This record gives sequence, C-alpha cells and structure tokens, in this order.
Amino acid sequence: MLELIQSLKISLLHTGYAKLGKEWNFDNVISPFTRLFYVTKGSATVYHNNKTYTLKQGYMYLIPSYVYNTYRCEDYHEQFYISFFEEIRTGLSIYNLRSFIYEVPINEGDHLFFKRLTNMYPKRNIVNSDPKAYLHKPQELLRFNKDNAQMKTQRYLETQGILTILLSRFIKNEPANNSNISSYGRLDDVLFYIAEHLDQVLEVQDLAKRYHMSADHFSRLFLQQFAMRPLKYIQTKRIERAQLLLWTTNDTLEEISHKIGMENLSYFSRTFKKITGVTPGKYRKNQTSTL
Repeated sequence: MLELIQSLKISLLHTGYAKLGKEWNFDNVISPFTRLFYVTKGSATVYHNNKTYTLKQGYMYLIPSYVYNTYRCEDYHEQFYISFFEEIRTGLSIYNLRSFIYEVPINEGDHLFFKRLTNMYPKRNIVNSDPKAYLHKPQELLRFNKDNAQMKTQRYLETQGILTILLSRFIKNEPANNSNISSYGRLDDVLFYIAEHLDQVLEVQDLAKRYHMSADHFSRLFLQQFAMRPLKYIQTKRIERAQLLLWTTNDTLEEISHKIGMENLSYFSRTFKKITGVTPGKYRKNQTSTL
C-alpha cells in the first residue's frame, strides 16, 4: 500500500482567493480534478457524497474528482481555493486506495500554505466563479501542463509538498469503502491492469482467464471486493478518462473514443450520456459556455 501511495502524482491547476455572494449557486457540478476550499469569512453550503456540508470560517473542505456536487451561498463568503489533478500509477486515484473525510478544521500554519500557493501562482486564479468553468479553455490547461512540466526543481518540490500536506489532512487511516487493495487476494492487480489497458478490448472472460477463474466466479468476486460489476467498472473508468480528455485536450470525439477503447463513436456517445446524463459534445460545450 505504501508503495502505491508513494507513486502519487499531483498537478496544480488553479489557486487563488475569492469573494463570493449569491451568484455562487450551481447544481450538478462534476469535474475530473480535486478541489480544496479554506473558508476565511462568511458561510455557504456544498452537497456531495450524499451529505450537505456547511462551509464555515476556519475549516478546510475537500471535493474529490468525479463526484456530483451542488453549491449554494445564501449571502456572502470568502475562500482560498485550490484545484489539482491527482493520480496513482496508471490511471488510478488515491480515492481508490483510502477513505476520506471532507471537512476538517484548519491546522495551525495550514493557512500559510494556501497563501503561499496563491503568491507563487498569481496567474492561476479563476476568473469565472462558476465551478463548471474551472478549467476555462482547453488551451489554458495545456499551458498550465506545459508550465508544470518546465517547473524548476525547487518550485516543483515546494508545490508538491504543499499539496500533499493539505491533502493528507483529509485521509482516514483505513482503505477506501469500495476497495480491498491491501487484501485483494487473487485480484491484487486487476484495477491496475484495467487502467493500463483502457484503450484496448477488455472482456470479462479474458480478465477471468488471467486469474484462472470462470467469468461468473470472477464477476462475483469482483463485485464482492469493489462493489461494482467488472463491466460497469470498465465503462465507468472509460467515461471518466473521456471526461478528462474532453476537459484537457482538443481531441475530436472520434479520437477520444479510440483512446478509451470504444471504437464505435455512436456506442461511446450513448454510454457517455448514460453515465453522465449528457452527450460528449454537450459535456465539452458546457465547460466553455459561460466564458
């Protein structure tokens, strides 16, 4: 488990300070990256993971990637914010490995980390308060990725250290609710195998053969360990990767469908809409419609 955690890679997207009023009111927000808030004044609410969180002064809040959330501000509040991508090895998330809490009181000195990042990256602030516009235009994200790749060693290590420390405040010392990574038994690498081969044909019977099981037995064991049937898990991960590509690249829908192992564009569009509620084209358009 520690070896997997040590492979965590974090890529900063945005950081800044916002003063928000009643206009901060959005439903069904979903993003392929993590958000952190540190509230310094006022109050608001965020709903995700089947719970409403009242954003209070002096607390930090975590919103994981790929969860639907709702935002409400009845009056006024101020917050430091950070958004970043995180990845464990090949396509998995730290949320696959550990359980998290989503509200914690600010530790002594943690507020300085938010201020430090804001000062280090004054041009990474968000212009549009609509969380659906967090990534702005794909070209902007590509520029951020280029900046991250060219970052000097000292700056890179300081950024990684700050983000890692802040993220660590929310981690519980127990495996994720839908994961038995520390005790998989015979399915010890199946999630990694799936993540590494999303662009290829992935049939349940072929996965079962890797573990010398029948397809039915493999499916039952997979469901028991990961609370999801293997086919549904594969589809979900493919669509999550498609969302990421829609956010972060200018690839055509056909190119994206090939990259996630769905050669049939029509099937890709139907599956995407079934899981997210909108077509891939509409999803991409929604991210830039408020600019």
